[in-house]
Amino acid sequence: MSTVDLRSDTVTRPTAAMREAMLHAEVGDDVYGEDPTVNALQRRLADDLGFEAGLFVPTGTQSNLLALMSHCERGDEYLVGADAHTYKYEGGGAAVLGSIQPQPIAHDVDGSLPLDKLAAAIKMVDPHFARTRLLALENTWHGRALPLDYLQAAHDFAGERGLGIHLDGARLFNAAVVSGVPAREIARHFDSVSVCLSKGLGAPVGSVLLGSSALIEKARRWRKVAGGGWRQAGILAAACQYALDHHVERLADDHRRAAALAERLRGIAGITLLGQHTNMVFIDVPTEQLRALDTHLRAADIRISIGYLPTLRLVTHLDIDDEGIERTVAAFASFFGH
Repeated sequence: MSTVDLRSDTVTRPTAAMREAMLHAEVGDDVYGEDPTVNALQRRLADDLGFEAGLFVPTGTQSNLLALMSHCERGDEYLVGADAHTYKYEGGGAAVLGSIQPQPIAHDVDGSLPLDKLAAAIKMVDPHFARTRLLALENTWHGRALPLDYLQAAHDFAGERGLGIHLDGARLFNAAVVSGVPAREIARHFDSVSVCLSKGLGAPVGSVLLGSSALIEKARRWRKVAGGGWRQAGILAAACQYALDHHVERLADDHRRAAALAERLRGIAGITLLGQHTNMVFIDVPTEQLRALDTHLRAADIRISIGYLPTLRLVTHLDIDDEGIERTVAAFASFFGH
């Protein structure tokens, strides 16, 4: 019986066909810019999403860091969500490595950052203050796809105030699928976009930062400084190419399974369904039962992230099928006595 792992969509494993594509990848030394498969991936995503250039990097955290360090200088500031990945879950890299000050803004429930709060946070030009240079958004945010009209409004807001605008698009394609638009329609509102290939798209490693040629050249230098230069990375880029070819439209299956899981869990006494957005389901369970629940699920070969808070996130992905949803519902039901 295989493990049903709902901790994150980062746990996906390469399919047999993806491994075959990796096996036959053409490779070269990417630090010299000579890996043909890396170059093809960068060019493809830049063309598809409407940018001049792209840069293949190991992780989304590094991709976002390179973007921030390429948009901003020491002593600059970026506006960011208080619960955004770039602010809360990336080790404070912008401040630690870039000397860039984050200015966190409370999210609205749909994941947007209210424009009036953003306007109030922009610093005047004065030696007392960090210089506000960049607005950073995230899509999806806790599974929520930002409204398309908000993206246009945020783009216009940034332009009117001379700010750059960056998107942490770790799950950009989830947002595009649920919004019913091409990913380019979301990306066009931003000066730079970070796209992760190793979450819902199922590649083993890799993100691509997209932007102007000038920004990507700065990012390439910072990638080297941050230890992110790699050599025959085409083996990994081939997996990303395969993911783009075969795993984008199927994200709708993950969303469907998440919706089915949410609906089934809703009927179990002891569970409070907080919401379901794209491939994520959020529930509350009694705090005093967390440890026992974790033990019970592990015995059923089901993994979820359980800490000390009652709110739990369950994430569907490439390796979760309908039978896995059934097993999960049955395990929760048996724990709560149903």
